Amino acid sequence: MDTLLALKPILTTLVLPATSGLLAILALLVWAWRRNTRAHGRLPVALAGVVTLVLWLLSCQAVAIWLSLHLLPQVSPIHHEDLKRLQVQAIVVLGGGVENEALEYNGPTLSPDAMSRLLYGVHLSRNTQLPMAYTGGIGWAGQSQQTSEAEVAALALTRLGAPALRWQENQSRDTRENALLTAALLKNDGITRIALVTHAWHMPRSVRQFEAAGLQVTPAPMGYIRSDSSPLLQWLPSGKGLRDTGWVIREWLGLLLT
Repeated sequence: MDTLLALKPILTTLVLPATSGLLAILALLVWAWRRNTRAHGRLPVALAGVVTLVLWLLSCQAVAIWLSLHLLPQVSPIHHEDLKRLQVQAIVVLGGGVENEALEYNGPTLSPDAMSRLLYGVHLSRNTQLPMAYTGGIGWAGQSQQTSEAEVAALALTRLGAPALRWQENQSRDTRENALLTAALLKNDGITRIALVTHAWHMPRSVRQFEAAGLQVTPAPMGYIRSDSSPLLQWLPSGKGLRDTGWVIREWLGLLLT
């Protein structure tokens, strides 16, 4: 029984779609390879096998962690005691997405990523008494009639009984506009030194954009790409692994192109 319980996480992972689907594809490719003895017939099978193996690797949390450490500049966590020493004037939380039809709330709510950022911003604000801004509009893929992300963040704070936002930037569609429009809001109130809250993998490009907008930025990263799973589980494909590698590669490309 103890052995079965110890194997439960591995067995569960093996039957989930990411792992079981890739294993099924690999099994079919091996079968096709053995059935086709001609060289020209085996080449497509070999190429498909390589693609499948690459997809397997990109879906592993271990690969996501390695890529985040080697492709992106590293940012260290900061403690709230440091913000006063650095003379930070405000905390700015970067938006991370909205779920427009959350059944439990009968309306919109923040995505899990965005809520994590907001909660960390609240933590810093409560421990420093610094005012907080939230930046997030509707986004390029959004619909014109939906509620802006900054407004949804304000609603989330009301639900939590947390202090209200000092500033809401609700027109931006991407990180560049987050920076430009938030900087304009803050500078009107004499704010130029901020602590910027976003995921660690998103921080390098975000800092670049906010500094280009004329603000002095202290990074306040959260949500590092890490894993508490066993080494074996980290090498099995998962939806989270694929998502994390996707974020890292996107941010790496963004740094190269901006």
